[in-house]
Amino acid sequence: MRLVDRDWLEWSNLQRQSLYCEADVREQLPKAIAAARRLAKINSSIALEPLVADVTPANVRQLAEGVDLILDATDNFETRFLLNDLALEQEIPWVYGGCLGAEGQTMTIIPGVSACLRCLMPDGPPAPADLPTCDTAGIIAPIIHVIAAVQVAEALKVLSGNLAAASQQLQCFSLWDGRHRQIDLSRLREAGSCPACHQGARDWLSGARSSQLAVLCGRNAVQLRPAESQQLELSTLADRLRAVGEISLTRFFLKAQLGSYRLTVFPDGRAIVEGTTEPAVAKRLYAQYVGV
Repeated sequence: MRLVDRDWLEWSNLQRQSLYCEADVREQLPKAIAAARRLAKINSSIALEPLVADVTPANVRQLAEGVDLILDATDNFETRFLLNDLALEQEIPWVYGGCLGAEGQTMTIIPGVSACLRCLMPDGPPAPADLPTCDTAGIIAPIIHVIAAVQVAEALKVLSGNLAAASQQLQCFSLWDGRHRQIDLSRLREAGSCPACHQGARDWLSGARSSQLAVLCGRNAVQLRPAESQQLELSTLADRLRAVGEISLTRFFLKAQLGSYRLTVFPDGRAIVEGTTEPAVAKRLYAQYVGV
């Protein structure tokens, strides 16, 4: 089982992400590392491969090499459309899932058989202003577990070879008012107009629609990703930044408290700037303190 996540644990994660505990937060563990450690305690026979990495067009093929199924636990549409492109190219089944507030939805994508995510949204993700965000709506814990349970059930069907049993419907749950809807998507694929399924477009996999900046949902933070992967010596950077802020260094990342901002830098040059949702501010701080 390959676990890929770019983020680290914070206290706010614990109310809904049941793999983790307070000790993981105190140790400043990346989510992938903490998840693997917990899963190994539950079942020591599983071969686990945790990777602290951002999924990008440059590395997604390598990250998915040899996998039988992709299970979506992401929090942004850009990554999901990238996974959709990859799944279609590599013919890897994947299970989409998303949650907001007390609502969630999931669908199973079998390349060449079922509708894909772009069949559902041919023009790509909704505009940012068109949907509420984690900041405005929040997320309650039960919906996370409902969607995760349905995703796992679908994954078991695929991995056990029972593709015919996999759902070809978009399943929507609203726990606050107790509603469950199922929307048949087969006609979307049969229409033959999907840019990805039928026309072969791979806009996210090619990088044509992939950004180098991402405002992180509910975090008051911006992630910056260099155009080309770097190889930073974090200890050297830590020595340089100690003169300007409080430093915390682990083998996974460096954190620097710079006034009202917190800068987290990873060995590949990726950084998360907390304390702002303005890309220009994040870019300025990155250039000022990292300089690559």
